[in-house]
Amino acid sequence: MATIQVTQEEIDKVFPVVAETMADALGCDVEDVKPDVSLIEDLDAESIDFLDMVFRLERAFKIKIPRGKIVENARGDLTEAEFEQKGTVTEGGLAQLKAYLSEVPPERFRSPMKVADIPRLFTPETFCKLVVQAQKAAG
Repeated sequence: MATIQVTQEEIDKVFPVVAETMADALGCDVEDVKPDVSLIEDLDAESIDFLDMVFRLERAFKIKIPRGKIVENARGDLTEAEFEQKGTVTEGGLAQLKAYLSEVPPERFRSPMKVADIPRLFTPETFCKLVVQAQKAAG
């Protein structure tokens, strides 16, 4: 399944609303929500916060974001076995992640990386991409 391409311009267009939504969900200042901060490491988000943010973004943009969409998109054309082995992301999987999460600074990708640690990479920009992709998918 081809990933829907997103331009920087499209990201910039939705970012103010995404930042506002995340600041509300995380109880932080909107100034702290920069495109490239780690939601978990820099803004103390927890997995329950991700559900809350997705729900709020769906409402704000009137879109649907399927659960697990980021990892599914990142996996791209790789099978599950090509992407991860016993809970650890493969080298091929890591390359896919780096390509898909191009907004994440390269030093944040660790090898070996546990699948459970993938959300540590997510940034506000990651969610901007999801929003734009959902908008395009909805037509």
